[in-house]
Amino acid sequence: MAMIAFAATVGTKFPPLDPGIVSEAIPAFFIGRNRQGLWIAREAKGRIGGIFLLESSALSFARRHSRPAGCATIFPSERFELDLENQGNPFAGLLGWLIRLASRPRRRALALIGRVTAAVRRRLRNFHGV
Repeated sequence: MAMIAFAATVGTKFPPLDPGIVSEAIPAFFIGRNRQGLWIAREAKGRIGGIFLLESSALSFARRHSRPAGCATIFPSERFELDLENQGNPFAGLLGWLIRLASRPRRRALALIGRVTAAVRRRLRNFHGV
């Protein structure tokens, strides 16, 4: 299985692969993490993809869907989201949804703490005449 480093960003389309590096006869899979830290395996042509809890599961998915020839794996340096139906672990997809749901109040609480801290600092500066 060949490994290729590649830069991709969340929300960007996957560019075509250089035919000098990966041939048409060998399927290629992008393997990486999404915003919630779950593992994503996505076939480069966008025919199949899945969400997984473990990197090894994402790699197994890629190998299983590229038999018997095997596949090339591309590890983007940036996180990316699965833009296809999840054909991987259905519980991982649900877990990602739960992580997003749980992180909303935390982000709001952190923003509120930041605003309160800034207000207290302003009051203290005014109180001490600094």
